[in-house]
Formats: sequence, C-alpha cells, structure tokens
Amino acid sequence: MNKQIKNKSIFIDRDGVINKEVDHLNKITDLQLLPWVSEWLQKINKSDFLSIVITNQAAVAKWFLTEEYLQKIHKALIDMLDIQWAYVDDIFYCPHHIDWIVSKYAIDCNCRKPKIWMIKKAVEKYNIDLAQSFLIWDMTWDIQLWVNAWLKTILVKTGYAWKDWRYDCTPDFVCENFLDAVNLVLAYKQ
Repeated sequence: MNKQIKNKSIFIDRDGVINKEVDHLNKITDLQLLPWVSEWLQKINKSDFLSIVITNQAAVAKWFLTEEYLQKIHKALIDMLDIQWAYVDDIFYCPHHIDWIVSKYAIDCNCRKPKIWMIKKAVEKYNIDLAQSFLIWDMTWDIQLWVNAWLKTILVKTGYAWKDWRYDCTPDFVCENFLDAVNLVLAYKQ
C-alpha cells in the first residue's frame, strides 16, 4: 500500500502579523510589511513547511474596496515579498460579513473565521496534515479558528495582540512577534 506523504503548513494571518495593522486596509499605498517578515518567511520557505495566509477581509462587504482591488493588494504583497526573496504559498480570504452593505457579501458564510472552511480548502489543495501544522495570529477569533480545527496556536503580540476580546480562548504559545513564532515552530518537536 502506497501512502501519500502529507505536507505541513504554517497558517499565517495577514494584517498585524505579516503587514502593519491598518483598519480595513483598502489602499496599496498603506500596505507595509512588518520588520523582518521577509527574512523569516525565507526561513519558512527553506523549511518543509508551507506558508499559507488565511485572512478575513470584511472591507469588501463594507464597501471599502472591491474584491478585485483586494486581489491587487494581495498581488502587491506577493511582489513586496518577491523583491526580498520570500514568498507565501497561497492566500485564502473571506470577503463576507453578515451585517454589512454589499448584499453579495452580506451573508452568513462558511469561510469567515473562526469557521474553518478556508483551512479545509487549503488542506484539500495542498494535502496538509493539520496535526503537524501551526497557526500564527494576533486575534482571539484566529485562536478560536484553530481551537475549532484542533490545532496548535501561536499568538503574536503585534497587530491587535489578542485585545479584540471576542472569544474566551487560550493559545498554545505566546510570542512577541512573527520572528519568535517562526523560531518556535522550526524548533518544535512533536
């Protein structure tokens, strides 16, 4: 019997972890990488982990930007990383929010964190073993997402630094920033 080898991933939030937290980032000119992110993504890129961004982007439902412009922001992010010899393997996003303006996006979807649809899509696409994977995030709904998926969570003290108070949950690890979180993952022994 030939078993297919599964990948492992570091799932990463976008705003407040990779780039500077800007409330409803809707301009490419406001997109700024946090210090040293490229160097530490390079470490992930050289490891046996995938780097996959999972992000809620309700700014689309709130009419701050279109989904097409959001994709331009993601392209700009990829280009910024590429210039610095780093990359993310994929970006999954949810443009929905049930309480907002744009009817096409004002729905109770299955993808908005802390629901796990985006994680499931990444698992299907990349054959990921969640038991060997990690989540690096800055908000409680992100930690709750990982609790919902039964995985290891790392809170970083950048961005919202867990001060959104939406869910009563505890991360597996707490790190000062993305750099410390990557070091923890790469040194972690099952």
